[in-house]
Amino acid sequence: MNIRVVIIDDEPLARLAVKVRLSRREGFTLVGEFGDGTSAYEGVMALRPDLVFVDVEMPGKTGLEVLAALPPAQRPMAILLTAHDGFAVQAFELAALDYLLKPVDDERMDEALDRAQQAFPYRGQHRAATSMAPKRPSFSVRAGSRTVLVPVAEVERIEADGDYATLHAQGKTWLVRERLHNLAMQLDARQFHRVHRSSIVRLDMITEVHSLTNRDALLRLRDGSVLRASRTYMPALAEALQHLDEKA
Repeated sequence: MNIRVVIIDDEPLARLAVKVRLSRREGFTLVGEFGDGTSAYEGVMALRPDLVFVDVEMPGKTGLEVLAALPPAQRPMAILLTAHDGFAVQAFELAALDYLLKPVDDERMDEALDRAQQAFPYRGQHRAATSMAPKRPSFSVRAGSRTVLVPVAEVERIEADGDYATLHAQGKTWLVRERLHNLAMQLDARQFHRVHRSSIVRLDMITEVHSLTNRDALLRLRDGSVLRASRTYMPALAEALQHLDEKA
């Protein structure tokens, strides 16, 4: 059993305290940490951890808002961290595993990790069932006065355009009135991958990955176009490309 963990807290020392305690326990692997709600949301969507430690109160988007914004099927197990005892109702509504008051003592931390290990097998069954759910076969787009169905299999990449998204398929572009993060949940993760907050790419379109000094990367596609991949999405993208190579 290996539970993949993300820590979300705007206080570096608080993140460090959780990391130190995690390092003492087998069966948990830290895959990411974030200090604000916006990057945390994008990171969780990209990394898809099994468990998050999340600070309830942060500047900007709060930890509870991050959890609430995640699609229920992709919402990880959550252990809430807070300095104030006043969020039990919200924790219950979001099905949080535990609710720890700062500073967290070792005994309460161990209890929370025990709960995560007990709940993990059931979480795995739920995700497996979700991954087998039917995926969207085509996109319905407007072309003048006509409605055209664009098969998902022909889509090469998708780019955000405000409240819309632009499909790139076989040399043509189509505008879809849906946000990018909604489209990402309707696509097969074995074929498509979000590489940036503004773009999704079909994995077999990627011919080259050039790493940058800031841990971002440039992706060259089969049609010659170049896209930037954010470091937030790179670990999951590298893993997906490895699995794609193994199947080839």
